[in-house]
Amino acid sequence: MQFTFLGTGDVRQVPVFGCFCTACQLARQQPERRRGPTSGVIRHQGQTTLLDAGQCHLEQQFAPGELDRIFLTHFHMDHVQGLFALRWGMGAKIPVYCPPDEQGCDDLYRHPGLLAFQPFLRPFDPVPCGDIVMTPLPLIHSKITYGYLIEQGGRTLAYLTDTIGLPQETLDFLRQRRIDHLVLDCSYAPAEEQPHNHNDITRVLALHTLIAPRKCWLTHISHDVDNWLADNALPPGVAAAWDGLVVEI
Repeated sequence: MQFTFLGTGDVRQVPVFGCFCTACQLARQQPERRRGPTSGVIRHQGQTTLLDAGQCHLEQQFAPGELDRIFLTHFHMDHVQGLFALRWGMGAKIPVYCPPDEQGCDDLYRHPGLLAFQPFLRPFDPVPCGDIVMTPLPLIHSKITYGYLIEQGGRTLAYLTDTIGLPQETLDFLRQRRIDHLVLDCSYAPAEEQPHNHNDITRVLALHTLIAPRKCWLTHISHDVDNWLADNALPPGVAAAWDGLVVEI
């Protein structure tokens, strides 16, 4: 199973429009430092599963028939905006799995086009996708949001964005399993006061200690975190992901 980070940025992305901090300046000069909307793609045995659809122009990134399914974490625009053009394409329907958010985003439910929205996912209820199993995990965010435990052949990846901390039931669920790769929301540098809606470095490292994965990857990264990382080292086993990073699981 192969997991690719399509995007690792927060809602503002990197570089931030109008910002001239060090991280944003470097991102303008070096394209490999840019961060697009957070999303990922799973490829296994000829099938392709998209995790979130915040990347624009998905219809240009994937060939017709290439996407077997889409799993959404939630319906904030930076996680679904790529669906608005994709839905008016032609060809086979694409199953879309999502949390039980009856509002969704704008008119996606009323005019889905080739998007085939599935019945709402239920927490901790596994969804088989070939020989990959996707288990929805409740997160803490301003909209109903799920992370996913992705399992295949005894290997595991927990994908947890957007969230601030974890609900106790999700934390207990993960601590009872061996997690090979933990992908965690990290939108803020260390903060004295509790941040809003997203983890800071301090909370990420605390979760890393509790869950004890083989490898922890930071995603949903802001320019502030990039600036902090330029002057500070992460502990062993923890690293910031980047757009295009491919992880073999």
